[in-house]
Amino acid sequence: MSEHTERTRGRLRRLNLVMFLPLLVAVGALLVARDAETWWQAIVLGLGVVAALVTFVQWAARDISRVALPCLIVTAAVWALGVLVVDSNSAFYGILIVGSLAVPQLPRHRGWAALALIVYIAAVGAARLLVTQEDVSGVLIGYVIVPAGVTAVLTGLMFPNQRFYGLVAELEEAREREAELAVIRERMRFASDLHDIQGHTLHVVKLKIALAQRLVHSDAERVEQELREVHALVSDTITQTKQLAYAQRRLNLSVELENAKNLFEAAGELLGQVLRETTTNILRHAQAEQVRITLSESGITIVNDGAREAPLPELRGLATLKERVMSNGGELTVEQKDGHFLTAAAFPHGRSDAAL
Repeated sequence: MSEHTERTRGRLRRLNLVMFLPLLVAVGALLVARDAETWWQAIVLGLGVVAALVTFVQWAARDISRVALPCLIVTAAVWALGVLVVDSNSAFYGILIVGSLAVPQLPRHRGWAALALIVYIAAVGAARLLVTQEDVSGVLIGYVIVPAGVTAVLTGLMFPNQRFYGLVAELEEAREREAELAVIRERMRFASDLHDIQGHTLHVVKLKIALAQRLVHSDAERVEQELREVHALVSDTITQTKQLAYAQRRLNLSVELENAKNLFEAAGELLGQVLRETTTNILRHAQAEQVRITLSESGITIVNDGAREAPLPELRGLATLKERVMSNGGELTVEQKDGHFLTAAAFPHGRSDAAL
């Protein structure tokens, strides 16, 4: 059982003790003072009250099993002595408290145990007729009907009370499970974000280093540029990781576009330049609400819905890229139709390595 559940039950125990224990003490003391005529009668009736109080304290602590049977025996004997010797119809007070608390705690046969308790109280009360010449109806009411009826009612009420405590425990356990699931979900979210940050960067760094290795003997200036970008990517990843660790990282559109550009540039220089030039044109010249980017084995297609109803504008950057793509055996298509602007770079399968 968890510490939180134990604390909740501890609060309930203290609440029960504060609310009911003083009342039980006061009622028991009043009954003893009313019915006891001698000191030994006070001791007998007091034993029943003490047994009832001990049982209640242990019940509140959820440890009634250790005291239930001895206290039940004591209070049963006190009831019998009260009926047959002391002439006290309130002597059932002890067995009333002990029985109503102990019976609902039984693991099985609780109904039969409750019936046996009520029958015992009624039978002992009826035995009063054997030792007194009092009016029969008065004896039946004072020693049989009232004690047995009160015991039946209180015991019956304790069954839903026991269920209430069970529901409280179940709710606490459900709350703890929910808290554990929340922690697991947060850990998964953190792991996913960490994978997005570092996995993306490591993939880009790997491709950029591979590109630098191919160019190390032919284009030293480009190799230097690639290494600077690798250094910048690693530094940015360190910063993002720190922000994630302190729950400060927020998604940023421009940053994510830059990440996408870096990835495409690393995977294929020309395709990355097409994406960069096209997205730059979208941000500068279009009022797009939707942009769809499709990457295939042979090329890339970018379509946006922000094209103006006017002749196709002159886009020098794309015109220059078109020549470079054609020189590498590919084809760059630029179209404007029905409010959509399309840019597509494609390389034949036989020459797809030209862009990589």
